[in-house]
Amino acid sequence: MSRNPGVNAVASDLLDVFTEIALHYPDRPAIAHHGQTLTYRQLTELANGLAGRLGTAPGVVAVRAVHTPETVVGLLGVLAAGGVYCPVDPAFPLQRRQAMLSATGCRTTVSPEGNPEPIPGANPGAIPAPNPASNPTPNPDDPAYILFTSGSTGQPKPVVTPRRAVSAAVRSLRELFGLTPDDRVLQFASLNWDTCFEEILPTLTAGAALVIDAEAHSGSFPRFLRMVERERVTVLDLPTAFWHELVLHLAEDGLGLPDCVRLLVIGGEAASPARLADWSRLDTGHIRLLNTYGCTETTLITHAVDLHGPQALPRTTGWSADTPAPIGRALPHVVQQISDQGELLIGGPAVALGYLGLPEATEARFTVVDGERCFRTGDRVSSSPDGVLTHRGRLDGEIKVRGIRVDPAEVEAHIAAHPEVSAVAVAGAMLAGRSALVAYVVPRAPATATTLPAEVLTHLRGRVPGHLVPSRIAVVPQLVLTASGKVDRAGTHRRHTPHGQVGHFQVKGDLR
Repeated sequence: MSRNPGVNAVASDLLDVFTEIALHYPDRPAIAHHGQTLTYRQLTELANGLAGRLGTAPGVVAVRAVHTPETVVGLLGVLAAGGVYCPVDPAFPLQRRQAMLSATGCRTTVSPEGNPEPIPGANPGAIPAPNPASNPTPNPDDPAYILFTSGSTGQPKPVVTPRRAVSAAVRSLRELFGLTPDDRVLQFASLNWDTCFEEILPTLTAGAALVIDAEAHSGSFPRFLRMVERERVTVLDLPTAFWHELVLHLAEDGLGLPDCVRLLVIGGEAASPARLADWSRLDTGHIRLLNTYGCTETTLITHAVDLHGPQALPRTTGWSADTPAPIGRALPHVVQQISDQGELLIGGPAVALGYLGLPEATEARFTVVDGERCFRTGDRVSSSPDGVLTHRGRLDGEIKVRGIRVDPAEVEAHIAAHPEVSAVAVAGAMLAGRSALVAYVVPRAPATATTLPAEVLTHLRGRVPGHLVPSRIAVVPQLVLTASGKVDRAGTHRRHTPHGQVGHFQVKGDLR
């Protein structure tokens, strides 16, 4: 077991650190949004106002996950009230949103105007609220937020993350990123996933400014780069797939990033050695390129390494196609172990409490090793002599789509619910240079074969978010089975490729 120095140290509660920063820098910009600025004093007043309206220990509170300052106010206000933050994307299908609220026992939502509103017909909260009389201040083991990961049953799994985990991880990230009050950090990630917290929380506990701008999601690299320069962004935290395309754009046009950028963080999936080679040939030597790894169940980033820039170790050879990029060393708050099968297990204060209401799933993924409670990541890794890890694949069928962990069984469960589907297999594939889902469906009646892909697509879009919608749906006569009679996803994918004789349907615009 690898235990980092000081791993047992208890970090100050995140809200205490934010409050101290706000008192120290009351008039500095906390959030910049389309030319408008919220100072630390104003942000504190708004968050405390919401906390007052929520009351003490409000339980799970749903907040609209949209790229606006109000979402950040909602996050801080819920935490200040001793509640449990649960982001809900209004763009998700209604059925998905209702399933999320039901799974958490959420009874309260925050309106776009910032007012708490009861959820009609909500069940009693699944998370017991602490007794404010006996516990006037938040306990480190109190839940801070709930996020959802993919589940094999067809229902998302709610991950409960305690306050101690957030506080420990955020403290490590402030140091890893080297944040100062002079930094301006772009808020780019979806507010449904924990990557957004590694942008928001280290920034607001360092006295830096969080930049929220719609141009970040315009789909145009020139507009994106102009926004970065206009807003004087110093830190970018981008999905690896987006960074791949950005590097291609810069290399093709012979461009560089604006001079204001000093740190570029990537993560979510493997970094392409070809893109790393392109990046190293650009005028990027002054920019830290930081590759990161982490799981929702282990709270934000647990491993990181500089791949290029002023803090990267010198490489004797350039990047080649057979040289995978490492995922890095464990951060100071992380306890790390590698099993005999090469699986990475992560312990320490940032491990989640488990999956809410799913004791069997929790027992399957959370275990105790040498007295340390650990999360079984399912990722196989190897370690170099200096402790830098490299990812070597998965022990299970989970894949990454747009940097989000997806269990193919969840997608299969939703597709199998379609009345015209007899059998289904979902596999991962590379389409247009990006990881994507491909679904192979066997129709109940041959007459439905031509219309079934479009019907399945409509069926899914009414039930699941976009990252769970396959980018290609193929109708096939049968699936490949293993010797034991189980569906062989990889074998089915190899036999029924899009370039074979079977018909296929490509979902336009889904390769985002």
